[in-house]
Amino acid sequence: MEAIVALRRRLAALPIRHPERLVLMDSMANLYAVSRTTLYRLLRGDRRPKDAHRADRGKPRIMPAVEIEHWCEIVAALKVRTTNKKGRCLSNARILELLVEYGVETPDGLEKLPPGRLSESTLNRHLRRLGYDRDRMTREPPAVRFQAEFANALWHFDMSPSDLKELETPPWLDPDRQGAPMLMLFSVVDDRSGVAYQEYRCVYGEDVETGLRFLFNAMSAKEEAGNPLQGIPSAIQLDNGPVGKSAVFRRVMECLGVEVILHMPRDSDGRRTTARSKGKVERPFRTVKEAHETLYHFHKPATETEANRWLVNYVIKYNHRDHRTEDHSRQEDWLTHLPADGLRAMCSWERFCTFAREPERRTVAIDCRLTVAGVTYEVDAELAGEEVIVWWGLFDQELFAELGDDRYGPFQPVGGPIPIHRYRKHRKSRREHRADQVAQLAEKISIPRAAVSGESDIVVCAPPGAALMPPAKPFDGPDPFHELTFPNAVAARQAIAEELRLPLAKLGDEDRAFITQLLAETLSRPVIIATIRARFPAGRKGGIA
Repeated sequence: MEAIVALRRRLAALPIRHPERLVLMDSMANLYAVSRTTLYRLLRGDRRPKDAHRADRGKPRIMPAVEIEHWCEIVAALKVRTTNKKGRCLSNARILELLVEYGVETPDGLEKLPPGRLSESTLNRHLRRLGYDRDRMTREPPAVRFQAEFANALWHFDMSPSDLKELETPPWLDPDRQGAPMLMLFSVVDDRSGVAYQEYRCVYGEDVETGLRFLFNAMSAKEEAGNPLQGIPSAIQLDNGPVGKSAVFRRVMECLGVEVILHMPRDSDGRRTTARSKGKVERPFRTVKEAHETLYHFHKPATETEANRWLVNYVIKYNHRDHRTEDHSRQEDWLTHLPADGLRAMCSWERFCTFAREPERRTVAIDCRLTVAGVTYEVDAELAGEEVIVWWGLFDQELFAELGDDRYGPFQPVGGPIPIHRYRKHRKSRREHRADQVAQLAEKISIPRAAVSGESDIVVCAPPGAALMPPAKPFDGPDPFHELTFPNAVAARQAIAEELRLPLAKLGDEDRAFITQLLAETLSRPVIIATIRARFPAGRKGGIA
């Protein structure tokens, strides 16, 4: 400021159109590295008229400052307490009437405002001055922007109804519901790069089965060359919809090693919008609906397959566009920020189906059958009449049953009753064998005469010990039902003995050597069962000659 004052004095001593004035302005601008316009603006700054205010400006005169702030706080609290979901609340005039006539109950007791002490205009002025007005009281806290460090560290998953609403020829119809299914747009977006993957699905609502099918496609390798997004993410974020609340969805994500992060429920964190991070997945939705689906006014897709083919073509172009902050495309950012240990490859569809199972408690009928979702299954005779927990798959027809710590299955659907000419009995279960042994023992045992006569010269012998409980299958690895592989060689030998209905010790040396070599090569359940059935054809006792 001292330099500006000195410059103003030197300019005042020179005539208005003197050429030295320009030289003086240029030398001063070069000295302080500013423009000539900045100097002119600084020279004009002190000549502006200043506002004239009272000496007690900003200080309330009608009551002390502490008291006026206290009543402003009470008014703001009443407006917050009376606000409904549509944003309506009591007006300041009505609040003043209530405070004067009835008062307000506070933690310090009943407080009433004296009549004529505070007017509406004065209250509004002090509310704005102290920051208690409605605009500041309802303003959200500052947002915090975050971004993952590596690709596939966090995915955002959501679904949104398409602007096309529904297809003219939907792929399927539910006879129990009215109308055609709605065309839903499913999307996942990588948090780091913004690379998106989207699909159309015809659904009647947000169901878990369709969401899991879409996520399997998103995590699997794509056939399209320009769509690189694949692999299992470390975490996935979604809203509190039916998919996020589903126990099946959480169980599948747990088997895949994916952390599920749900948005906080609405109005659960004060004034803050609890789903701010949805913007990264909502942005591709809006882009697709504005830049791609608006073209459906000229040409509409006829089938779901055709709609997905058109959508993939646009999503590939979307991923090649610029990143939100970097100077390269979204796809390049995803490829250059992959984890150091590489992507986690997605499992096969068969293994994925074993994860998607729903538990249900059922009682097995006396004919070893039970019905789940309209499909009849026949289980082991060991489970007849027992209350079991059945695990039925969302994507396959296999069923497992749990009784205590034991797990049985897989079981396949069966038809109607067995015809008379093909009648066969169930093989006796362990429970039936134990019951027969107990019945035979009951016929042989007796109690000493001393139990009746009171004589003490007879020693009572204890009956032999009870049979040992069968061993339980341990749970290990991401194959919770051991459908594809046996947990160890011992379990495989037990399954072979059960298939042959004969202890392996009764087999010949050549057969036992064959089984040992087979188990050393593989523990795959389908391969072992198929090889055993091929070597020991059915139809003969024990499967052997």
